[in-house]
Amino acid sequence: MAKHGKKYLAAMAKVNPDQQYAPAEAVKLAKETAFTKFDATIEVHMRMGLDPRQADQQVRDVVVLPNGLGKTVRVLIFAQGDAATAARAAGADFVADDDESLGKIQAGMTDFDVSIATPDMMGKVGRLGRILGPRGLMPNPKAGTVVPPGDIAKAIQEAKAGRVEFRLDKTANIHVPIGKASFSEQKLFENFSAFMDAIKKARPSGAKGNFIRRITMAATMGPGIKIDPNLAQSMDVVE
Repeated sequence: MAKHGKKYLAAMAKVNPDQQYAPAEAVKLAKETAFTKFDATIEVHMRMGLDPRQADQQVRDVVVLPNGLGKTVRVLIFAQGDAATAARAAGADFVADDDESLGKIQAGMTDFDVSIATPDMMGKVGRLGRILGPRGLMPNPKAGTVVPPGDIAKAIQEAKAGRVEFRLDKTANIHVPIGKASFSEQKLFENFSAFMDAIKKARPSGAKGNFIRRITMAATMGPGIKIDPNLAQSMDVVE
């Protein structure tokens, strides 16, 4: 059994491991139990009542968190011509529009957090699958990262503002960051509310019975705080 430090044990003492907290209480506890010297990320982990092997039980969608993630998001755009010009004007950090820039990525350059492509570039982007795929950086229409040239500016704005992709993994879990420990309780609560609204809307057609089995919130390296799934699913989204 792993030995924990004094700070972790002190944080753990604030959490009742047998209790399922209301969302607002969980947010308060997550902030209180963030003990790292850096600004910890507040994360939500969900155990879903889905079978990842079934095509009609997949979950993959995006949510724009109203208060962002509290970090600088570096955006790469795969586009050419007018779309590449528009991407640069809209604040893209990198634009891959020729063989030289594509070659840099092929060689392993992945100093970006999100990549977005126009449909006409997907033939070339597909060749970068070995580099982008394992890092979760491959543009995908379902994730809203393959967009028409006219939507490039909006896609960049959303990515930098706090646009988060969530998906069901092979173990039937979903993991999502909802902000930083330095955020106010209100901002974290609003972000969690927006995420829960997106999760409910993303319920797949093949979902049966108990859609969300367990929800845990935690700061980076902090103890897990169980949230009552029924209370979380009955939240009203904060506009």
